[in-house]
Order: sequence, then structure tokens, then C-alpha cells
Amino acid sequence: MQFIESRGNDGKRPSSVSFSSAILEPMASFGGIYVPENLPDLGSDFLANHVDANYKQLAKDILNAFAIDIEADVIDAALDRYDEFDDPTNPVPVVKVKDQLYVSELWHGATRAFKDMALQPFGVVLSAIAQQRDEKYLILTATSGDTGPAALETFKNKDNVQVACLYPDGGTSDVQRLQMVTEDAENLKVIGIHGNFDDAQKALKSLLSSDTFKAKLQENKIHLSAANSVNFGRIIFQLIYHIHSYLELVCQGEIALGEKIYLDVPSGNFGNALGGFYAAQMGLPIEKILIASNQNNILTELINTGKYDLRSSELIATTSPAMDILISSNVERILYALFGSERTKELLSQLEFEKFYELTADELAQLKKYFVADFCTDEEGKDYIKKAFAAGYLMDPHTATCFKAFDTVREQPLKTIAYSTAEWTKFSPTIANALTGEQGAKDIDALQAIAREAKIKIPESIQSLFDKKVVQDSVVDKENIETEILAFLIKN
Repeated sequence: MQFIESRGNDGKRPSSVSFSSAILEPMASFGGIYVPENLPDLGSDFLANHVDANYKQLAKDILNAFAIDIEADVIDAALDRYDEFDDPTNPVPVVKVKDQLYVSELWHGATRAFKDMALQPFGVVLSAIAQQRDEKYLILTATSGDTGPAALETFKNKDNVQVACLYPDGGTSDVQRLQMVTEDAENLKVIGIHGNFDDAQKALKSLLSSDTFKAKLQENKIHLSAANSVNFGRIIFQLIYHIHSYLELVCQGEIALGEKIYLDVPSGNFGNALGGFYAAQMGLPIEKILIASNQNNILTELINTGKYDLRSSELIATTSPAMDILISSNVERILYALFGSERTKELLSQLEFEKFYELTADELAQLKKYFVADFCTDEEGKDYIKKAFAAGYLMDPHTATCFKAFDTVREQPLKTIAYSTAEWTKFSPTIANALTGEQGAKDIDALQAIAREAKIKIPESIQSLFDKKVVQDSVVDKENIETEILAFLIKN
């Protein structure tokens, strides 16, 4: 399968590239990103034949359907990373929490968040390609809290790869920060920035598109790539768990094969929702995707009104910080899928220069065929956490936003899969406050309070963070990011 550019071709790049080329250099012409030239049609037979398949076999067959140019032994090694999850036989449990609502738990990997689902295998693939080509790569990643730990975990001590991870100082939970700043592998650099996630993501995209920065890297024979979801290598692994979760409901006897359901996705950068959209395009029986946002409800406004308006928007720090995002990168791939490259380029150029675009009435109607949306306030989220816990289910504040969307925007009484993107341990102060009313607790105190209340143990991988030494203490202004990265590369 070939990959093409979301904003069209500038005449300087190939008109299409292989999967390996797209993931090694994820930025395309005119600041665009890569999209599949076409999607495989899995068909009803594929689903029927995989009802009883384990996760790794399902994943392998989906990757084969894309006909990516990655050797079979590399794919096998990448998928073996799922053997390190809590239950290797079922890395993504799907749990019924109430009538018609099921939670797909995506956080059973090394860093206790859904980014492990894509980044653990992706890291194996990218580093293998680098070694095969005998090339060195700098992998950039910007994180609102979960991408960073997962990227650092998958790439640590890998040959031919160095990683620079940008995070907003003060914009993550203590656990997320500790997962990053205690990483001591020599090929990893963690940089806090004075700013928010959008600032970190903007810096990443600027560096990826900077000929000057690339030239400086080339002086040291280093190539440039990224681990954020602008990279399709992330997305291809994310669409798999949507198909798995549907088949789990079939296995459990909750739905019949072919029965339509809703997907209910907590959304910030839209990669998770995009995976669901692609799965539907490939034949998964999805009625619509419910987009659940927090008070940074830029996606709710887009889907409900057709307007993407940053002119008076300011990022709000919420209790679901992984979704504290205003510039949602993967909306671009949706625009391309629905309206083509010329219109995508036009809309995103307007957003860049005017901080605003508006879909036509016909375009908005097209978008609404696939998505509905609502947002959840912090207080509403804590109320959902408290009620779910009383009914026997412990969840984090991002998952709670899905409960709001389930209540408010379903148009039919269909079974719904909500996606839990992080374990309760990642955002314990908010959950402790929801359950006990305790305010201002440090992460370690909140973790202990929840563990007592729920009569469960704190996972050792989380508990041990508080005894580890902080070795990554760089915090810089946005304009000093490039200098900090280059100093790290020269040192290593």
C-alpha cells in the first residue's frame, strides 16, 4: 500500500511513498501529513473468521491487509510487545459497566495508558528499519502526559535511535511527569517547556518541517522522525483495538456479528477517534462515533457547528489534561477523507493564518454522518467517577467524559463501547477528590487513599516512581528547545 499527502503534492516530493518512508519522515508537502491511498475492505468474512482470534493474530492479519513493507519477523517482534501487558492472552479487556455501555480498557501496558497500544509495537518497527538502513534517527515527541512515557519506554536503549520528548511543565500529573523525568537511558532526553501542549506540538511540527534543523542534524548524519500521532505508524496500530473491541462483544454474546454499535471516544488530538473512523471505513459496523471532550471543547464546536475557531480560545487546564488540546492534528486526516486534499489545504491554511475556518452546510452534514459530540466539565466528570465507583467500576477522568457523551448524544439505543485511555493511577488526586472530597492531595497520598477506598493495591510500576531519582531536569523557554535538543545530540 502507498501513502499520499493530505494537502497535495508540492512537486518536490514523491507523489506517493511506502509505509516505511511515511513513518520515517511523517511530514508531507505544504505542512501536511501522510494518509493511506486507500483502505483495505475487510468485509464480513474477515470479521467472522476473527471472532475467536487472539489480539496478536488479529493485529497481524490487519497489518497484512494494509500490505505494509515491513518484514514478517519485524511485525512479529513488534506484536510480541503485547506479551508484556497485564494479560498477554487479552491485552485489551472489554468490561460491561451498565446496560448498553461497555468499557474497552486500553491501559494495561507498561506505562498504564492507551498510548502503549500503538507506541510499544511502533517503537520496535521504527528502530528495526533504522538498523536495517544503518541510519541514525532523532525521534521527536510532544506529550500532554501519556505519549511521552510510552515513547520513552519503547525506544529506551534502542540502537540507532535517540528521543527528545517535550512536555508542558506543570501540565501533567505527578505520575506522568515522574514516568518521564526518571528515565535514565542515554539515548533519551526529556525537556519541560514553559507553555502548554499546543506549544509543545507546534514546536515539534516546526522542527519536523525546518530545513535548517534538518541540515544541522545531517551534519551529524542523523535523520528526523516523530512518535506523535502525526505519524501514521501510530494510527495503524490504533485502529486495531476498535476492531478487537467489537469482536469481544460478539464473543461475549452481547451483540450479533453485523450489529451496529456506537464508539465513544475521549478526544484531544483525535488519533483514537480517527482509528475508529478508519475501522468503520474498512467495514466495522459502526453507527457513529461519539466524540467526548473536556472544557477545551473545540471538537464539540466543530462537529456541532462546522466552525474551528481559535480566535478567542484559550487553553483551559482541566482534570483531564491529556485532552487539554486546541489544535487537533488528526482532524486533518478526517478532512482529507471527506473533502480531499485541495479543500484540506485551504481549510488548514485558513486556520494557520486566520485561526478560523468554517465548513459549508454540505460539508458539515458529511461530518455529522460519522460523528456526534459533547463535552464534560470537571465537576460533571467527578460526579460520573463517583457514581461509577458506587456501581463497582473505578475509572479515570478521561474515561468519565465518555459517560457524559453516552448520556447526551446517542441518537439510538445501541450498544456502546467507551474507551478508557488511562488507569486510575495516572490521575489520582482528581479521583480521590471525586470519591472522598479530599482536595489538594499529592499523587502519592491520593493513590494510597484510593487504594484503601477501593481495597486494591497500587501497581508496583507506579509505586516505585516515588523512590526513583529525577535525572531529566531540563525546563526551557519555547525558543530554546532547538538549542537544548542539539546540545543533547552533540553530547551523545
